[in-house]
Amino acid sequence: MSLLADWLLRHSVVMCLLLHSLVLMTFCFHHAATSCSKNCYCSESESGGKTVRCSNLQLTEIPQDIPNDTRRVYLDFNLLTTVPTNAFAGLTNLVELDLSHNELSQLEPGAFRGLGSSLQFLDLSSNKLANLTPDAFEGLRARANLTNNPWHCNCNLQMAMPHVDLEPASLTGIVCQTSDPEKIGVEGLAFLLAPDIDLCVEMKRTTDVAMLVVMFGWFTMVISYLVYYVRANQEDARRHLEYLKSLPSRQGKSEESSTISTVV
Repeated sequence: MSLLADWLLRHSVVMCLLLHSLVLMTFCFHHAATSCSKNCYCSESESGGKTVRCSNLQLTEIPQDIPNDTRRVYLDFNLLTTVPTNAFAGLTNLVELDLSHNELSQLEPGAFRGLGSSLQFLDLSSNKLANLTPDAFEGLRARANLTNNPWHCNCNLQMAMPHVDLEPASLTGIVCQTSDPEKIGVEGLAFLLAPDIDLCVEMKRTTDVAMLVVMFGWFTMVISYLVYYVRANQEDARRHLEYLKSLPSRQGKSEESSTISTVV
């Protein structure tokens, strides 16, 4: 009987320890998923979604401890300069992201990866974005605010725009501050609303000129070869002709010598 009691006691202790560990792990995961990001303010909406406000905190990097159940994130009025790859991975419930009024000049490929199925609104206004990177918006079909950025309109931007999956009306926020070529006259215009303007015309002209130069080079080589071939053949033909002309005179001399021998 004592052995049975001892066995039950030991197994009870083991089961208690396992249960305690399970409860502790559950608490840790729940805390990681529902706690608030450091220095940010979190609130719960009536619909049950969490809002994380990290506005005006002089942040230079995007926080990595944003709760997984967050639906709205406000990172406006900070000092962010770039959005790295997978910056918001794991935030599968995010519907709104505000990155306005920062110093953003670069969006790395895959910057918003994982948000394609949930994100509805993205605010990138009032930053320092000059170039459009389609890979940064892969799969993202949200409505975006792209206004008040120093967009540089050139052939690269023109070719990139069809590959951006954002809501089409969002691209009207790309207003050209500078352009290449400069004299094309798009400064101050929403590029999407100027369909008759072709920023790749200079590149096409350069390509055409390069093609002409290459073709002229090949043509010159062919002509040079033909001239050399004709001259070489002319020289061979001249020598052959001289040889042929020399044959009758030799034959005549031979006949003359034979006649003299006969007379003698």
